[in-house]
This record gives sequence, structure tokens and C-alpha cells, in this order.
Amino acid sequence: MSRNNDLPQVPSRRLMLKGAALAAGTLAAAPAVATAAPTAKAAPFVNPLVRQRADPYIHRHADGHYYFTATVPEYDRIILRRSRTLNGLATAAESVIWTKHATGVMGAHIWAPEIHRIGGKWYIYFASAPAESVWDIRIWVLENASPDPFKGTWVERGQVKTAWETFSLDATTFSHRGTRYLVWAQHEPGMDNNTALWLSRMANPWTLTGPQVRLSTPEYDWETIGYKVNEGPAVLARNGRLFLSYSASATDHHYCMGLLTVDANADLMDPANWSKSPTPVFTSNDTTEQYGPGHNCFTVAEDGRSDVLVYHARQYKEITGDPLNDPNRHTRIQKLGWNQDGTPHFGVPVADTVAGSAMESA
Repeated sequence: MSRNNDLPQVPSRRLMLKGAALAAGTLAAAPAVATAAPTAKAAPFVNPLVRQRADPYIHRHADGHYYFTATVPEYDRIILRRSRTLNGLATAAESVIWTKHATGVMGAHIWAPEIHRIGGKWYIYFASAPAESVWDIRIWVLENASPDPFKGTWVERGQVKTAWETFSLDATTFSHRGTRYLVWAQHEPGMDNNTALWLSRMANPWTLTGPQVRLSTPEYDWETIGYKVNEGPAVLARNGRLFLSYSASATDHHYCMGLLTVDANADLMDPANWSKSPTPVFTSNDTTEQYGPGHNCFTVAEDGRSDVLVYHARQYKEITGDPLNDPNRHTRIQKLGWNQDGTPHFGVPVADTVAGSAMESA
């Protein structure tokens, strides 16, 4: 997601897309995959998992529950679901835990919430804009001290202040070797892009400290279709490395995912230590009829070992009007594979579950 053209150096995201098309034949072939032994207790995933919920985030907590939040099509509230199984999130009761302000800050475009447990409290990171200036989108934080995020009070901790007051969104946080970091998407003044990916250490769950470094900017053709976008970062630590997936291009069927990689022993704050895949790792697929896969996160299956890819996609390619006004980005899940070299294998977005497939209860 990106802003409209009120700054000359920022390409408008609300203009008509101009003839850019990514030929399916230009995508690199998937590398050989090491086949893992089947897990006897693994249940088939139901897809779509949650309809009309974009930018999904699933947190598996120590209490044995999966906590789910996502963007709603109305862009006006933050929702939360809970289930002991991934499939159970499909039918789990949904609670509205916070609603946009009628005026002023946090009054419009409530986008991409994520729920995290930090220091014994719950935190939700999300993007929003003032009701009177709906494209001045920034990152905001809510806090809840209750052990149960459906109870207690969600306190507004305020805006995450970055180096510039520019379009910024899609914050995620992770801890590595005792240090907490924030990764997010932001427009850098003077740069010919919509958003790049940024990294900073954190003084507390709503305050950045020290330098803020740019990890990636849209540079390849597949990152710049319609809009020059790197956004929606998600971090996974495996096999002695950290993998940072992200989404690129416009939010129609061109939306796709890229990947950054860094050695776990390296200085994360040195951009030179990060390598970037020159080809997308997850794209639309005509065979499975899934389009615009992206804004992912990672979780693990009920066995506690199998990695799971969580993302949104549409079931059709053609969209009437602005893609941001199309509500049918559905939350989907599938097993994340691993290549023989220890890198993740995303595969293709799987087809919808056959009608009538049994669903696990929450």
C-alpha cells in the first residue's frame, strides 16, 4: 500500500497502472527441494483460511493458542481471533479490540496490524492516518498489560517516531541475541520510490534508538510494477541465518514476494551483510488461480516444528477500479518448504480447498 501523489517525488499509487505486465516465463525456476518426512498428525490446511482479511498476522503463544489479526476491508478497526488450531481460526469468534478515531490521528486507513508479546505485555503495531489527511500514514502502537489480550485495556502508546515524517507502515518486530529490532516500510525523502525497508534497534516496544538503516529499495523490474514498493516485512530465523521476506509492486496480481538473507552472526545493522534475491520467491499462479500473494508472516504448525507460510491472495486476476477498494484479499496458509542449501522454498500459492473438506474446530 502506498500514498497518492501529493508529493512530486512519490509516484502515485492511486493512478491507473500503466501497461506493466510480468510475463510468467520470466520467473526463475524453483530450486530443488529437500523433502521432509511427513508429519503424521498434520491436518490438511483449509484455504482460504479467513475471507476478506488482508495483511494477516498469526502469533502462536505459549498458552497453546494461535492469535490472529489482519486488515479489514473497511480499514476502520482492529480485530482479533483465537484458536488452538490453525484451521480453527476460520470459524473462531472475532472480537473488535480497537476502533479508529472519529477525528484526528488514527482516524483513517487502519492497516496491517500485528500482535506481539513483549516483556509480559501484548503489543499491536499498525498503520493509520489522520481522519483529515488520509494518506499521511504512520506507524502506531497499542499496549495491553492483561495476560489475555481479549481482556484488559488497550492503551495507545503513540506513534513510532522515525527519522522523517513521511509515509510509513507495515512495522514488525523481532528479537535477535538479546536485542529487539523493528523493520518497517517508509518513503525516504528525495528517493524515487514509494517505500523501502528500514531496520532499527529499539529502546522499548514503541521507541527506536540508534541509527536507522535501509536494507532494501525497489530496484528490480518485478519490484516496480505499478508502484516502486518494498513493504510487508516478515522475519524467520533458521539454519544459522535470518530470512526477511517482503512484498513488492502494486497490490493487484503483480504483487509478489522477495527475500533478504543475513548470517545470524553478522551485524544486522550493516546493510552490506544482507543479500537480496534477484528474483521473486512467491508470485501469482494461473494454475492454482491465486493472484497477488503477499504481505506474509510465518508461524509453526501444531506439531511445533513445521514452518507455515501465512499470506493473503485473491482468487481472480482482473480487478475493477482501485485494488485497495477490492475486499477479496483472503488469508491463506500453507507449509513452508526448505531447500537443500537451508534456504526457504515458498513454492506456489496453493489452490483453494475442495468444497466439503472437514475443518478442525477451534
